[in-house]
Amino acid sequence: MAETFDHGGGVRSVQVPIPDNPLGHTLVYVVDTDRGPVLVDTGWDDPASWETLVAGLAACGTSVAEVYGVVVTHHHPDHHGLSARVREASGAWVALHAADAAIVRRARETRPERWFSYMAAKLAAAGAPEEHVAPLRRPRERTLPGLSPALPDREIVPGELLDLPGRRLRAIWTPGHTPGHVCLHLEEEHPARLPGHGRLFSGDHLLPGITPHIGLYEDPDDATVTDPLGDYLDSLERIGRLTPAEILPAHQHAFTDAPARVRALLDHHESRLSGLLSLLAEPLTPWRLAERMEWNRPWPDIPYGSRTIAVSEAESHLRRLVKLGRAEPVPGSDPVAYVAV
Repeated sequence: MAETFDHGGGVRSVQVPIPDNPLGHTLVYVVDTDRGPVLVDTGWDDPASWETLVAGLAACGTSVAEVYGVVVTHHHPDHHGLSARVREASGAWVALHAADAAIVRRARETRPERWFSYMAAKLAAAGAPEEHVAPLRRPRERTLPGLSPALPDREIVPGELLDLPGRRLRAIWTPGHTPGHVCLHLEEEHPARLPGHGRLFSGDHLLPGITPHIGLYEDPDDATVTDPLGDYLDSLERIGRLTPAEILPAHQHAFTDAPARVRALLDHHESRLSGLLSLLAEPLTPWRLAERMEWNRPWPDIPYGSRTIAVSEAESHLRRLVKLGRAEPVPGSDPVAYVAV
C-alpha cells in the first residue's frame, strides 16, 4: 500500500521505494495545478516503485494519465528513474536543468564498458588497491542503473517560473550534489501560515538529518576540474538567505528552520575540512584519506560500492582544500598523494 501525506495547499507526497537502499524511499510530490497534477521527481525505475507511484497517485485522487508535467530536481535514478514511464502513460512534459540534461544525454550515448573502464582508471589514480579495481576490468555483461534515463522535453532555467498554471513555482539552481541540481520555491503563502517565504522542494540539497553525498561530477568525456563542494557550500548559503517557511525534501520528512539546518551543514563541512588537514600532515592518496575519514561505520564494514562513493567524496574535499590553498599534490607522487600546506 502506498504511503501518502497531504501537506496542504494542493501539495501531497507519495513514498516511492528505492530497492535495496538504506534511504528507503523517495518522496515524490504531487502539486495540483489548473491543468492537472505536476510531479516533483518520480522515483526509481523498478516495477514495485512504479506500482507504488500509481497507487499513490490514486490515493491522492488522481492518476498517472492525468499528470501534466514532471519537474526533476536532478538526474540521479531515484529521482529521474520513472520519468519516461510517467511521460509514456500521460504525455506529460519532463523538465531538467541543462547541466544534468547534458549528463543524461551523454549517459545514453555511452556504453557501459566505457563507464567501467573510466571508473577503473579513476580509482587506480586515486590509489585504490588492485582488489578493488579488478572487478571493474572483468569482461562480462554488465549494466548500471540510470544509463538510459529519459531525455527531458524542457529545460529548467534558474530564476524562471515553471509552467504550473495557477501556481508560482520558481527554479533555484543549487549545484553541488549534481552540477544541475535545482530546488523549487513555491512562492505562495504557507497553508498553515508558518512564518517565512513559501515552501521549498529541496531535492537532495537540504535534508533534515542526512548530509547529502558531495563527490566529483562523474563524466568520462569531461576533463573539467570542478569544485563540487565549493558549489554546494555556495548553494547552501543561497537557500539559507531565502528563509522558506517549510522544506519539502526528497527523503526523510518535511521540516522548518532552513537557516539553522544550513548553518549546521556549513559547520559540518568546515569541521570535516579541518579534520582532513590534520590527516594530511602526512602525504595521503585519496583512497588512503577515505580510509581514515569518519563515516557512518568503520571502513572494513563499508561495502564495495559505498567505498567507491566515499573515495569520490574524499576527492571533492581534496579539490576544495587545493582550491583554498590549504593542501597541494606532492610532486612526482604516483598515484598522486596530497599534503597540507
